[in-house]
Amino acid sequence: MEELTFTFDNGTGHDVFVYRWRAEDSKTPPVGILQIAHGMAETAKRYERLARSLTACGYIVYASDHRGHGRTAGCPEELGYPGSDGFTGMAEDMLALSEIIRQEQPGLPLFLMGHSMGSFLTQKVMYLAPEHYNGFILSGTNGPRPLLTLGKSLARVQSRLQGDSHRSLLLNAVTFGGFNRKFLPVRTPFDWLSSDEQEVDRYLEDPECGFLCSAGFFYDFFTLLQEIHQPRNMQKIPNHKPVYIFGGELDPVGLNGAGVRRLAELYQQLGLQDVETRLYPDGRHEMLNEINRDEVTKHLCDWLERHLPE
Repeated sequence: MEELTFTFDNGTGHDVFVYRWRAEDSKTPPVGILQIAHGMAETAKRYERLARSLTACGYIVYASDHRGHGRTAGCPEELGYPGSDGFTGMAEDMLALSEIIRQEQPGLPLFLMGHSMGSFLTQKVMYLAPEHYNGFILSGTNGPRPLLTLGKSLARVQSRLQGDSHRSLLLNAVTFGGFNRKFLPVRTPFDWLSSDEQEVDRYLEDPECGFLCSAGFFYDFFTLLQEIHQPRNMQKIPNHKPVYIFGGELDPVGLNGAGVRRLAELYQQLGLQDVETRLYPDGRHEMLNEINRDEVTKHLCDWLERHLPE
């Protein structure tokens, strides 16, 4: 597999850092493209293993580090702070990358996959600019959730008192404090990510993962989570775009499967014609890093193949 990296200017002073993976054998024409939007407090580099499987199946894979993440952040001190209105900016960066992809790979079908935080950004793109993509994949996601107004109020107060770039132990605890509850006794604060201890350890050892995010980050994140499930926005999602939703039955982000099922029901009620949902028994948050990740990856590749234009 060939890896290429590049950056593009989004006007913030921090260029967006992008990975592009493709098969080394250029004699075989690619069949399609997957653009990946990674999750909170991680980096696009973590999707290299998935890219290796996808490039072997004929896909080109692009994955960018979001604002306040990875090499887009610029330095460790900037991790977790995406700047003012950062989530609007993240979605704009995703669409800007899609334009670059279309210019580099004209004529190929382009799919967008978002994991966790990236899945919520993808849900926004689904109504903001669905014409950029041939279909959407949501990993480790959820539907509407309660108590977001309370979370926003806490984030607003903390931002005013300590600044929006303040790394928030409080909001981190409010958001993630209960995520390990199903897995007691726990070995690490991130056991909820995967039942594969080696994968959890890799996450813990990565200096670009697991950092605390800022009060401003949480305020904008809670705002996004409210916005994406408002009926006036969801009704803009075109009913002919295919959607694949997958996750673990024990994923606290997806409310142990209940939130994922609710989201799929909402899409079906909106009249979306092609919504496929797959929940893996005993799976946690990062199904692509779970012990059955080969099976999960195969299901993803199969879905992509079935949705390539004829």
